[in-house]
Amino acid sequence: MNRFPSTVLAGVLAFVAATSVAAAPAGAAPGPVTAASAAPRLTDAAEVASRPADAAGVASRPADAAKVAARPAGVASRPAGVAARPVTPARAGATTATSTDVLSVRGAGPFRIGDRLDRLTAAGLIDWVAEGCSGVRHAGVTGPWAGVILLAFMGGRLVEISTATAPPRSPAGAAVGMSFAELEAIYGRRGSLIRNDAGTASAYLVRVGSRVELFTGHPIRPGVGAFQVGPASFVERGFRQGPSC
Repeated sequence: MNRFPSTVLAGVLAFVAATSVAAAPAGAAPGPVTAASAAPRLTDAAEVASRPADAAGVASRPADAAKVAARPAGVASRPAGVAARPVTPARAGATTATSTDVLSVRGAGPFRIGDRLDRLTAAGLIDWVAEGCSGVRHAGVTGPWAGVILLAFMGGRLVEISTATAPPRSPAGAAVGMSFAELEAIYGRRGSLIRNDAGTASAYLVRVGSRVELFTGHPIRPGVGAFQVGPASFVERGFRQGPSC
């Protein structure tokens, strides 16, 4: 058997080794392939298993995790395009739902002109009811308005609210206890001083559409003794013509 000279063999081995190194990936150290190197790296699998966030598609960066953790559970974010409702600060001096400051031709608190007696009774707002003349029913109320106003119903509907106290005041600021001259200063051309058909009593009348504010005289002292609101067909007519019984 022919033998290669040792110098030639060494050169061939050096050439083969150089060729293998050149063919390997950059930075990879040459070495023999063993069973240990060919087996799967358990440490790699453990690293993947220890990162469930990556597997779920959620970023594993600390900043992203903090953002998710900071959101309260069960609180849904506002849908895109829906603006947040602005918070309106309470107006200074605004009256509350239980205020007894204002009596207008619309009503007072929960008592609105045109309301049904049975509905107000069912709501627990009526204290007592008394029969009057010509089908009129008078009623006292409960709650903050008790002792402040009296109601009159015709055909089951609220047609008049009256008071002999102050407050309440009208939206313009008129109230029981004022003189008729003060009312004229408040209302100007909107109101007028009237007398009943018998010529025995005076009142100050303010028209608001088909309804009126009526300020009648006090039985003892000069000025306003009562303040009434409601439809002119009931309140004004009742003053001009007087009671029917």
